[in-house]
Amino acid sequence: MIHYKTDDQLRSIRKAGRIVAACHREIAARIKPGVTTLEINRFVDAYMRRCGARPAQIGYKGYPFATCASVCDAVCHGFPTATPLMAGQVVTIDMVAELDGWMADSAWTYAVGKVSPEAQRLMKATKQALFRGIAQAVEGKRLGDIGYAVQQIADREGYSVVEEFIGHGIGRRMHEDPQVLHRGKPGTGKWLRKGMVITIEPIFVMGGPLVSIDNDGWTARTIDGSWSAQYEHTVAVMDGEPVILTR
Repeated sequence: MIHYKTDDQLRSIRKAGRIVAACHREIAARIKPGVTTLEINRFVDAYMRRCGARPAQIGYKGYPFATCASVCDAVCHGFPTATPLMAGQVVTIDMVAELDGWMADSAWTYAVGKVSPEAQRLMKATKQALFRGIAQAVEGKRLGDIGYAVQQIADREGYSVVEEFIGHGIGRRMHEDPQVLHRGKPGTGKWLRKGMVITIEPIFVMGGPLVSIDNDGWTARTIDGSWSAQYEHTVAVMDGEPVILTR
């Protein structure tokens, strides 16, 4: 069942989204060679709590951290670790903040120092696909239009889309209806209506799209070892331009 949000509820999600956005701004200034993802996790945990928010990923189906930290060939749900990041790597930090019962979700891929042109190109294409998908999140469009917009970028640039992990509705709960696929056919799928709040979060990889799960039960990693990038925003569907709640 899709829960359509009122204007007041959208404002509440936006407040949580501002905390997530502020965390990402701080992370961008902190990511560098030698920093650990566990240090980043501790920062995010403390920052959210200082803002009166709850790091909503802690305890979700037993997940133990405030963030997911996925390095290089880890596509998502990576555990933060005490291993220092190295120059040339990429790392995706994903987080969900809950404030006054409302949640907002965003992930961003960061370059650690100077990265290769291939990594830069992957990151640029994935980010472009996110915003192409967001542009479709308006009243009267359909979910397939979002997936198709994302897929077009992947196909054009020669990347695979990891299809096991998708976007979703969000609000009182971290995962609500509808499911938001990152491949699709235009003019298909559920209609987008004002008040829907969804995440759009494409994962592109340089090689094949198949993944396996590490022994921790969470970290998803490309089978062929190819690198990945992911960008995610929480977005409100409107009858005009979509509103990014985690900008």
